Amino acid sequence: MYFTMLSYLLTIGVSNFRYQYTLASGWSAMKIAGGLKQVRTIVWDPLGNMLVAQATRGISVHTFGADGCINSTNMLISGNQLNHGLALTPDGTTLYASGETAAYSWTYNPATRSISNQKTIVKGISTGIHSTRTIAVVPSQPNLILVQVGSNANFDMAAASSSAGRAIIKIFDTSKAPSAGFNYNTDGEVFGYGLRNTIGFVPDPSGVFWGVENSGDDFTRTENVGNPLTTRNAWYGYPTCFAVWDPSSFQGLKTGSNFVVSPNSSYNDATCNGKAIPPRLSFQAHSAPIWNTFDADAKNMYVAFHGSWDRSPATGFKVVAIKFQKNADGSYEPVAASDSRTGYTDIFSTPNPGSCTANGLTQSNCFRLTAAAWDPAGRGLFVGSDNSAEGEIYVLSPTA
Repeated sequence: MYFTMLSYLLTIGVSNFRYQYTLASGWSAMKIAGGLKQVRTIVWDPLGNMLVAQATRGISVHTFGADGCINSTNMLISGNQLNHGLALTPDGTTLYASGETAAYSWTYNPATRSISNQKTIVKGISTGIHSTRTIAVVPSQPNLILVQVGSNANFDMAAASSSAGRAIIKIFDTSKAPSAGFNYNTDGEVFGYGLRNTIGFVPDPSGVFWGVENSGDDFTRTENVGNPLTTRNAWYGYPTCFAVWDPSSFQGLKTGSNFVVSPNSSYNDATCNGKAIPPRLSFQAHSAPIWNTFDADAKNMYVAFHGSWDRSPATGFKVVAIKFQKNADGSYEPVAASDSRTGYTDIFSTPNPGSCTANGLTQSNCFRLTAAAWDPAGRGLFVGSDNSAEGEIYVLSPTA
């Protein structure tokens, strides 16, 4: 199937991979789309059409032929104000997308791949160094949406309070949305805060959301951010507490323990570890996780690492797999212990990340990976790249 699809792609003009890559044993890779603009998020509608958020261009919709290849591409929504967030209700009839200061909804028709009835759902979102606003629909109660906002600085001290409306994920009941939309800071409920920039979060089969957090510019981690039907006001530590990666510099702490940058007599590492919810698993600093997704049976969670832009040598620029398990009580969690530094494995990566340049967030001589999404039709893991030289989409497929 892989070679058949590759041959077909060549005949319809899909270019080769723009950048070199390496693959783990048991995986194949194929470029299925190119010539896009800063691919950020991928979702599927109930009829198998693929919707793609292209930052500052809009939302495109792509259909597939019987051979599994893309056979049509159209812009569903054109608008330079949209830059990342994209979600569909399970029945495929309501579409959500976001820009820096607002989130919107449309009535969506999967059969005609058309939209109508645009509404502003959330407005008044703060601006800052993080402009993306991830949106997720709660599958079991799709009138509820989660909207994430990052910090406005590396250390956004005001975000220690949830009322700042930054470094936070909030819940909004769209069935009660005012005609002009909710105000982000004053409306909705606090799901979790102290989350510097949790760009990706996805539910497991039990309804618990797992987020990949871009913490202070020296820290990254993944965490259980809870069930949105029951969790409220959970605090994950930012901008006071951060997760240890290399414990050699910390007396008495392990990987994943919380620490304070400048401890004092009234607030120290022990205080953090007593108050802040720790990560369930930690990543190497500057990996910059962008999106995460579970495979069909939730035995693995895949994470796209965008790659570092201010670290030398660079790290990231890869997709990793985290093995998950289902516990006796029906909950899910990573197989690895919370203090593990080997709880994830590379499956798709640049050959030499240390040589990757990153002149800004989307300029690089390597791919900048985003938009991890497991295909419900079983074709594999779709991954985007938002490198400003060319937006691409790849399919990573298990071969065994």
